[in-house]
Amino acid sequence: MAGEVREPEITYVTITGRVIPLDNESYMELVLLAYRFRKALIKAIKMYAKGLDRNTIVKEITRELNLGYADTIYKLAKLIVKGAKHNNSNPLKIKVRKLFVASRGFTSNKGNRNIRLLSTSELQVNIPWKGWVKYRALFGKRYIPIVRELAEKALSKRMSYTARIVFRNGKIYLHLTVPIELYLKYLKKGEAKGGLIAGFDLNSDRINMVIVDKHGVIRDVKTEWFPEVISHGFPRNKANTMRLQALTRLMEYAYHHGVDTVVFEDLKRIKKRRCTRSKTANRKITRFPKRKLLEHGVVMARKYGFKVYLVNPAYTSKMGEKLGKILGLDRHTASAYILVLKYLGISKIPLSISSS
Repeated sequence: MAGEVREPEITYVTITGRVIPLDNESYMELVLLAYRFRKALIKAIKMYAKGLDRNTIVKEITRELNLGYADTIYKLAKLIVKGAKHNNSNPLKIKVRKLFVASRGFTSNKGNRNIRLLSTSELQVNIPWKGWVKYRALFGKRYIPIVRELAEKALSKRMSYTARIVFRNGKIYLHLTVPIELYLKYLKKGEAKGGLIAGFDLNSDRINMVIVDKHGVIRDVKTEWFPEVISHGFPRNKANTMRLQALTRLMEYAYHHGVDTVVFEDLKRIKKRRCTRSKTANRKITRFPKRKLLEHGVVMARKYGFKVYLVNPAYTSKMGEKLGKILGLDRHTASAYILVLKYLGISKIPLSISSS
């Protein structure tokens, strides 16, 4: 198991609320800040892609925005350029379409340098040319206890959070990254027990789950299908919601059927996305946010009290095709099974499926 299996490194979770401007002037100030933020980010991306150092980039950005925003923009540019190179894209041709403002968390700055919670219903944003401007914050009922504790600890310099204000479909959203321990303190659903292991294979149009005992014998299999999400023109946000709902149903099933450990493939072991000669297949690959779905899966599993592990997926697809034919399973379910066998350290595959 050593080297093949690791625990996920997720330490923060994102929760979402709304930002409500108090008047038209505060709305326009926030819009202007978002446009300047995007302009600065595009500039930083090009500078980083050309090999310019951090100090040069930050110095250029601080001509219009403060150091807190400039530092966030630099780190975003770095991530975007590296992501583009990972996907064999030209970073100099990157276009930033979304309108947003982001600010990294700092404990010594009352939680955040530029986007600061004052309470569960009040927020202030640092507009560089105007100063702090107040806005109303709205959160769902289940998030209120989390936001209350987050704001109290942040204002007393005991906790930090990264904040992002996003303009989408005529509304303004607030995304906060909170420590996962705080998130689970209020939203945990249970403590899984039972001794079985569930392996998951995440795909653009289905999620396959296999439940296995500690000896490597399959006890149950289940698949959630959503083929419509890969059709041309299907709304991306709706597709992601359907995938999350499917994953939730599988997690609940596993929780009530004796599973206490779940395993996913370790996406960090996959060097690059591989495209095919099929335009349809390539569209599935590029539009499917597998890494984000995996992150949601890990957090969801933690909410149910599952132990969570990531397994090296090397050769699981090829092995899945061969093993699937032997066991009468589809290749995706077989791939999920192989992940579990790797987790268990079983090299000799038990060619049996229990019906109990």
